[in-house]
Amino acid sequence: MRRNIFYGVLVFIILLLPFGINLFFPGNEGNVGGIQLEFILFAFTLLGIALFHEFTLYTALAGLVSVILHKVIFQDFPIMEHLYSERIILINLLGLLTGFALMSGHFEESGVPDLIPGRLPGGWKGPFLLLLTVFLISIFLDNIAAALIGGTLAYIIFQRKVHVGYIVAIVAASNAGGAGSVVGDTTTTMMWIEGVPVVQVLHAYIAAVPALLIFGYFAARQQSTLQPVSGEIRTGQPVNYRKIAVVGMTLAGAILANVYLRLPAAGIWAALLLGALFTRTKWNVLPGALRNSLFLLSLVFMASMMPVEKLPDASPETALFLGVVSSVFDNIPLTKLALEQNHYDWGLLAYTVGFGGSMIWFGSSAGVAITGILPQARSVGSWIKSGWHVVVAYLIGYLILLVTLGWNPLEIHLSSG
Repeated sequence: MRRNIFYGVLVFIILLLPFGINLFFPGNEGNVGGIQLEFILFAFTLLGIALFHEFTLYTALAGLVSVILHKVIFQDFPIMEHLYSERIILINLLGLLTGFALMSGHFEESGVPDLIPGRLPGGWKGPFLLLLTVFLISIFLDNIAAALIGGTLAYIIFQRKVHVGYIVAIVAASNAGGAGSVVGDTTTTMMWIEGVPVVQVLHAYIAAVPALLIFGYFAARQQSTLQPVSGEIRTGQPVNYRKIAVVGMTLAGAILANVYLRLPAAGIWAALLLGALFTRTKWNVLPGALRNSLFLLSLVFMASMMPVEKLPDASPETALFLGVVSSVFDNIPLTKLALEQNHYDWGLLAYTVGFGGSMIWFGSSAGVAITGILPQARSVGSWIKSGWHVVVAYLIGYLILLVTLGWNPLEIHLSSG
């Protein structure tokens, strides 16, 4: 009861703060002690998500409503025009999260996950090999798909006993794998669209691979201690090749639509609807997927309205800082700002903003997606405590890349002109 009261007070503060600040400090455009009110509201929202993880959606919505009220009422902000400018990113994220949730259901029912335990080595090497698989998948697919496939496999292989530190590692592996690939992460795809050559993000793997070895080892040890690979092949159901076909069609659709339309969600849903014609689809997972999607979309749209017109000058330190910030502040608007600023080492930036979001569960879309099927990780405290190795790996990977290649910024010509 006391916890609910504290949560109610926090939401009350979030919703009424714009009116209170503008009432007692009129004419300052929401500037409180040199800090814009939007950042204060965002901070309160993140605090609520961290402390009251059972109310994450309502907290995110409260924060979004509060920021919109402040921008529209007190700053005459063109909210509909802004929503239109962000429509592609929002639609794509919605389609990815819901579509891949349906795909993971097909994958779980295909019978393939039941065959894998007997093919994994014993001890910590089995869980590590699974993380390596997620890393490799994310090179060619969106990191959301890689994380959901890895989470589905872990859920079955480890008989529902998945360590929070290992869940963190699955997300980290998916983000690290996509860091050096222009089709593996939304941020690298954005760089590619804006004119960054493919080869200019590849060296992100100089940091991502050592990071995988570090957090992968410790996370595999955590998982092996909690619940090792049984080594038994369960034959409760035969392999369903129709389900496998839908999974393959969905992944192919994501890649093709990303390359030709820059909208992978369109290819995903086209494949799922086609697959529904010849095999059963678990549509009942959509409400949960929609809740996860709405939570992330609220944070992304709120972040897009933050008054972050200028970043610090492009430098190795700024890239490191952006990676840390991306764990709480969505990396999509950060990447947009970095592209407008230009003159970054794009491989280093791809690593920091891509992998950095792994440090908190809502810092990346992959983290939000996987907590939909493994909700025990939806706690900031548990995520940081159990996933400490990801923070260490992030810093070591960054230093390895910086020492090996140094800082090599490249001026690009933005495609938008």
